[in-house]
Amino acid sequence: MIWISRTTLRFDLSSSIPKFQPFLSNPSSLSSFCSHTQTPLLHDHYVPQAVFQFDSMIRTHPVPPIYEFGKILGSLTKMKHYPTVISLSKQMEIKGIHHNLFTLSILINCFCHLSQMTFAFSIFGKIFKLGYHPNVVTLTTLMRGLCTNGEVKKALNFHDKVVAQGFRFNEVGYGTLIQGLCDIGETKAAIQLLRIIEVRSIKPNVVMYTTIIHHLFIDGLANEAFDLYSEMVAKGISPDLYTCNILIDALCKEGRIKQAKNVLAMMVKAYVKPDIVTLNTLMDGYYLVNEVKNAKHVFNLITKVGVTPTVYTYNIMINGSCKSKKVDEAMNLFRDMHKRNMVPDTVTYNSLIDGLCKSGRIAYVWDLIDEMHDRNQQPNVIIYNCLIDALCKSYHLDEAFELLKTMMEKGIQLDMYTWNILIDGMCRGGRVEKAQEIFHDLLIKGYPLDVYSYSIMINGLCKNGLLDEALTLWSKMEDNSCMPNAVTFGIMIRALFSKDETDKAKIFLREMISRGLLKS
Repeated sequence: MIWISRTTLRFDLSSSIPKFQPFLSNPSSLSSFCSHTQTPLLHDHYVPQAVFQFDSMIRTHPVPPIYEFGKILGSLTKMKHYPTVISLSKQMEIKGIHHNLFTLSILINCFCHLSQMTFAFSIFGKIFKLGYHPNVVTLTTLMRGLCTNGEVKKALNFHDKVVAQGFRFNEVGYGTLIQGLCDIGETKAAIQLLRIIEVRSIKPNVVMYTTIIHHLFIDGLANEAFDLYSEMVAKGISPDLYTCNILIDALCKEGRIKQAKNVLAMMVKAYVKPDIVTLNTLMDGYYLVNEVKNAKHVFNLITKVGVTPTVYTYNIMINGSCKSKKVDEAMNLFRDMHKRNMVPDTVTYNSLIDGLCKSGRIAYVWDLIDEMHDRNQQPNVIIYNCLIDALCKSYHLDEAFELLKTMMEKGIQLDMYTWNILIDGMCRGGRVEKAQEIFHDLLIKGYPLDVYSYSIMINGLCKNGLLDEALTLWSKMEDNSCMPNAVTFGIMIRALFSKDETDKAKIFLREMISRGLLKS
């Protein structure tokens, strides 16, 4: 666990962390990287023009000043063409064009983004060798590179080294360290760091607070997150859109929709415009607590406030409508997506097909599956499970088996849910022998049959009057270290009582009580 003192940022077990290479390492290592790095395909219109301009510049006599090269390299870096920048920089060196601090810093940034930290520190050493003094941007870039590559302890070590040499970091640098600590689960250490930098007269900002608040929620520490938020506001630091979205999401997940709505009201009051993430989260929250009317109200509000709905927006509404058994509304939303030229994704189809299957409207499903094929979207196991379930419940067992074969032919991995649906369907449809055949085949093949699978089969046997077989399977279940639950006990007890096997039923009942499965 990381601990941080007020004088330096250190960590326990520091002796186990490898030391950095000296800053003045071999600058020629750039050459070895470039020899193995190819310029990527240049898709952007600007990139080939920039490379052509660069080539023209290095052939010009006299050579243009270095800042002109820096402009091109900087632009390419912003476009994330890092290998291209490194390749062009190598060409500069071959032509004898010397780097300045700005171009060297660009190179460090590129190597960090490519997770080539050894080369990044090699360039850092070159900065010292050439007599330059690295600025806070360069130092922060190196720290960010270490943190991004999961080497947060090294980043803390690096911080200590450069601070000891008289350098100072700003809010961005410490924000980088806080982000890095949170990313490796060291949220408490991040809070420690937040306290320390205040002593160093560096004012914590909304980004630092929001980062920690977000990770406290991820860690399940909601109360601590809300306390930190209150502290932030008390210090006069106004929450931004990202902070508000995190709060609304956390509140909605806890079912505290009223408080989430209050955060939205606060945003409006503070002139923080909600975005689609804000409104999607609130809609999802309303559906979570079954406030369908309010969810629809938020959906209708989206375009009115000048926000563009996304596929995810429609997925929330379609899923919510289907779960509320309003499949026609879901279909209307689906048609609205088409009108907006929005391409539904697998989640959209999953929700809609599930809703249609559960409402017994299987005929509509085949058209949706055809549409998926037309869009090169293959139905997944969830969609097939919905269909098999619907076919079994409508006693179209042969069709369910055909669909199962189709799944296998398409190489779709069947899960236990698929088999459970089929076994249950066979039992309900009077084909208990077929269900037993499937069940025992799964046992032989070593499938992970759980209590739910056994309960389905035992229930099927009991319903079909095969009580002895059910008791045999019960014994086999316990032999396979699968313990029956309250549902399994309930099935057996009811079946025994219905057959006037009162004494056996009482034995099961007493066993159920002794295992603490009978709720008062």
